[in-house]
Amino acid sequence: MPGTKSARGPQRAVDLKLDLRSPLKSAKNKDSGFLDGRPSELPVLEKTNGITLNKPFMDYGDTVMHGLAASPNTWLRDHAHWGRHMVSFFLIVTQMGFCCVYIVFLADNLKQVVEAVNSTSSNCHYNETVILTPTIDSRLYMLAFLPILMLLVLFRNLRVLSIFSMLANISMLVSLIIIAQYIAKDIPDPSQLPLVTSWKTYSLFFGTAIFSFESIGFVLPLENKMKDSRRFPAILSLGMAIITALYIGFGVLGYLQFQNNIKASITLNLPNCWLYQSVKLLYIAGILFSYALQFYVPAEIIIPSAISRVSKRWELLLDLSIRFTMVCLTCILAILIPRLDLVLSLVGSVSSSALALIIPPLLEITTYYSEGLSPLTIVKDALISILGFVGFVVGTYQALDELIQPGHPVTFSNSTIFIQ
Repeated sequence: MPGTKSARGPQRAVDLKLDLRSPLKSAKNKDSGFLDGRPSELPVLEKTNGITLNKPFMDYGDTVMHGLAASPNTWLRDHAHWGRHMVSFFLIVTQMGFCCVYIVFLADNLKQVVEAVNSTSSNCHYNETVILTPTIDSRLYMLAFLPILMLLVLFRNLRVLSIFSMLANISMLVSLIIIAQYIAKDIPDPSQLPLVTSWKTYSLFFGTAIFSFESIGFVLPLENKMKDSRRFPAILSLGMAIITALYIGFGVLGYLQFQNNIKASITLNLPNCWLYQSVKLLYIAGILFSYALQFYVPAEIIIPSAISRVSKRWELLLDLSIRFTMVCLTCILAILIPRLDLVLSLVGSVSSSALALIIPPLLEITTYYSEGLSPLTIVKDALISILGFVGFVVGTYQALDELIQPGHPVTFSNSTIFIQ
């Protein structure tokens, strides 16, 4: 990701504040090398009063760094670059966590498909309980995916990865339609279900919910790539509303349909007939392609910084070594924590809560406090950050407590599907 120098001084701070609030307008030539995975000449910007960065692209790390540089506090201005490093760290943890979750999901679903292959029928209307044929441990399935994942992360061109994204979205859309028509019919009587659950599960739910919605690292890049960035807030709100409705709908219907037998992934509850086995295979393909996309972010943070320290003849070797090491690391972590529900909650609580709930409101206060923020805005931002911090502490503690007590069953498994 592009780096920038911290700005200092009162006048520079005022200019930077105008930067963060004013949309940058690029010239009509929108063709850049971003999708090609190579640097390109920056398009000429229209000159606007108050605009000083002269940059068509500002990512999350840039925003935090320049926000701290615009702070009236001298210490924060002097250490503004720490903000970028902190965001980069949490982004790496979050994206690597996504990759770990994907590996666990791949192994669990493939294992179930293989174990049920002998009892799979073409009749999806009669879902009798079948005895699965035991196969190898799920962690060996994770290792089996390792060579494929290593090949996928060799693609460094975003244009190629966008094709993977399209294939993943198509496979998941088909799967969601099939799942929706199954869980919405013949719902059992819900009167025996508890109205509330144990308080301990709310912390796990918090981490899982934050994990599901966490994509703040892509918000600013998407806005900067829009032809008319003024429409972005409306589009973002519409997209979030659709995603929220899908999560709530599938979560409620899934729990009503499967009740206490619901598993960490709703695909694991589907009947053993070829139609729904194909859904699991489609999801496996979609998640496999998505792994390369999630891997791209931490790779682009770590690798450029590393290869800048070696001579050109060693760049390719170091690049490949880091990529393979990172893939192996995600696989090892998935093997150490082969619990899909707990990995989801842990990643969400540890890093996603910081990126989505703690940092943004504090950044608003830091950047615009000297301009006279209303007390209501300050209270709102403070409450959001406190909520994120409490969720971070409690959610992390609860997930780790569940992990160190493998014999203690989880009282509630979150119904989770991946929506891209």
